[in-house]
Amino acid sequence: MLIHTWDEGAGDEWRRFAIAQGFGHLVAAGRARDVPVVVPTQFLLGEDDDVVLHLARPNPIWSAIEENDRVLLSLAGDWAFIPSDWKAIDDEDPAWGIPTTYYAAVQLVGTASIVDDAEGIAAILGAQLAGLQPTTEVVDPRRHGPRLRGIRGLRIRVDDVRGKFKYGGNVDEAHRRAVAERLAERDGPGDRAALAHLLDQLALIFHEARGQAPHQDGSWSGELCGQLADQLERARMKDWG
Repeated sequence: MLIHTWDEGAGDEWRRFAIAQGFGHLVAAGRARDVPVVVPTQFLLGEDDDVVLHLARPNPIWSAIEENDRVLLSLAGDWAFIPSDWKAIDDEDPAWGIPTTYYAAVQLVGTASIVDDAEGIAAILGAQLAGLQPTTEVVDPRRHGPRLRGIRGLRIRVDDVRGKFKYGGNVDEAHRRAVAERLAERDGPGDRAALAHLLDQLALIFHEARGQAPHQDGSWSGELCGQLADQLERARMKDWG
């Protein structure tokens, strides 16, 4: 995918997005196929950045992976359409505005290993369950015994990450503030997630102007983001300097 320098994201932003999404499309090209096999799937990104998941044994992607173990996991989300007139501020003519879509996308590329032994499958299943429903008591997956043969596990050793966070990084602060105001006002599906990314960018501008660095986890001042959000609601961010 095309990634302009202003859309690259900062630090481990890609990792936080991938963990939050937890669902994507697994793509396996195989060999000499007209089109790749694409499977929507839940997944778990581990602390070592390995991806684990499981799929039904009859899934057609297994044969493609056996042909070629290089795979791609594609994630996209937090999107919001930005109408053309939102891009106009001050005396700019809204009729000349250019519409766009804000979104985040991450592609994880790596080498896949198929897990067929019962212990390995149970370990992957257990890890996924612990991540998805940590407060729900479940039996040890190994106790499912023969039923585990109905699925196969997959481990992807990620060696290339492509992250894109398209939230108006190519326009100045004033235009981004105007879009943030309108996202908060519209508050439609996806708008809050897109607004959160946009607030992160505005916080980055705020801190860089003051020579400040982000926290160790790559995040910025929660207090500042809270102030920005409050001002979006109260004063449409007219003056938060």
